[in-house]
Amino acid sequence: MHGRHEIGTDLGRDRLLRRGLKLTQLRLLATIAETGQVSAAAIQLAISQPAASRMLSELEGIAGEKLYLRHPRGIELTEAGGKLADWAHKVLRDLDAADREIGEMGAGQRGLVSIGSVTGPALEMVLPVLRQMRVTHPGITANVVVDTSDKLAELLLTERLDFFVGRVPRDVDHTAFAAHVIGPEPLGLIVREEHPLMRYQEVTLDQCVEYDWVLQAPGGLLRHTVETYLLEKGVRLPARVMSTSSMLMTLAFISRSNAIAPIARSVAEFFGGSEGLDGRIAILPAADDLAVSPYSILRPVARPLSPASRVFHDQIKALVETKASEDRQL
Repeated sequence: MHGRHEIGTDLGRDRLLRRGLKLTQLRLLATIAETGQVSAAAIQLAISQPAASRMLSELEGIAGEKLYLRHPRGIELTEAGGKLADWAHKVLRDLDAADREIGEMGAGQRGLVSIGSVTGPALEMVLPVLRQMRVTHPGITANVVVDTSDKLAELLLTERLDFFVGRVPRDVDHTAFAAHVIGPEPLGLIVREEHPLMRYQEVTLDQCVEYDWVLQAPGGLLRHTVETYLLEKGVRLPARVMSTSSMLMTLAFISRSNAIAPIARSVAEFFGGSEGLDGRIAILPAADDLAVSPYSILRPVARPLSPASRVFHDQIKALVETKASEDRQL
């Protein structure tokens, strides 16, 4: 019983390692397979020939098989020796590949990045960078979450996002975030292309509030912004409102009714423009100065970005700065 137990253990996992196998021995055997001589292998590994011979003898004892035969011209590996040499080559190649991959991760060439964004910047900034990174950094995998800022802030603080593009919610500790401010988010009032108000070159807010509106639930930033804007313009709030945070539901409701919905202008242009989805959505010629408060690229103060996340973060930041420079030149 005891003997069978020892034999079973000896044939299990890590047998060669538990017997003392070292990477230097594998390097030696792999080099001997290439050179056919102990002396030549010793020179390549910068060790003495006696040390190489001793290491080879130790390896044979660890393997428990005859690994080589000596002859006048050098050394010849047995079938077992050749098989172990093949595995030695594979192990060493895998270690080199691991070293390269770790180095690439350290340089931001590989890794998983989790990004969050509110809807407008997701299309205007995150999407272009995603397309660019697929070419320049194919080893980086990106997971993108599009949601409201309060949901994104929660995901960031619970370490489920690396960074996000949005705003710090009012009821969250602002000192937990590091921010690169981008600017206000312009809004547009969207309708279906055949909406009655699209017959006019200019539309007043008083005309708009006569129709149904699609808004976020009360308390949402977008709804608060729109309602504050209307009140400041001296316009009564719409009497009929359908509340939803779903962009899909908003677009579906707009396309099948005469309702009006405020959404990020970049999103409206994407869904309605010929270069986007050409979804028969139009922006009303009204409220051109309507915008949500400035948003930022936000990351946690207490947690550094991984190299891959840093590459993504900096690419989005560079795109923001390029757009700002172009806007200043207009």
